Amino acid sequence: MAEPVIAVLDVDGTLVDSNYQHALAWYRALRSLGETFPVWRIHRLIGMGGDQLVAALGGDDVEQRIGDQARERWVEEFDALIGEVAPLPGARDLLRAVKERGHRLVLASSGKPQHVTAFVDLLDVGDLADAVTSSEDAEASKPAPDLLQVALQKLGAPPDADSVLVGDSVWDVEAAKKAGMPAIVVRSGGFGDDELRDAGAVGIYDTPGDLAAALDETPLS
Repeated sequence: MAEPVIAVLDVDGTLVDSNYQHALAWYRALRSLGETFPVWRIHRLIGMGGDQLVAALGGDDVEQRIGDQARERWVEEFDALIGEVAPLPGARDLLRAVKERGHRLVLASSGKPQHVTAFVDLLDVGDLADAVTSSEDAEASKPAPDLLQVALQKLGAPPDADSVLVGDSVWDVEAAKKAGMPAIVVRSGGFGDDELRDAGAVGIYDTPGDLAAALDETPLS
């Protein structure tokens, strides 16, 4: 049996099906401020932190003019949609399987604290997590590695601790690479398998439940 590791699990889009609500909230927030972008372009950036998304989407000029307002309105728009977010199939099963193998578990979200709390409650996994992060815990969001480094710090582990990230986007994989972690992904982020592999994913699964069933094939065996 493999030695226990630290499992760092993304929440938004990986354990709960929230990516399209996030994309729609950003679309509505930006449009209300006079900037309309195709929703598919916004979706391609979901998983990147909101502090970087506006500039990545519209350029530095849009960020300077309305970035802060857009982020405030995005929260309001997402709050109106959060009731539509549901757990992804097998999410709790995955967390239970990870814990049953003796691994330590961090729910590493870059979401707003109130959203993270809502999702942990929705998943009913507060008893399984050894630590939880939110946007307040790191200065730079994904694809920067800061949040993943904070996840290890919360457990008192060194930066080079044996750890694995489970996420759903190329931004997760890039952050994991910078943090020195292998990344396993689920397809709920909407990215192609080729994109995820090119970014460095070591395993790709349809749902958290599928990953739970195949856990012995992964670094979380």
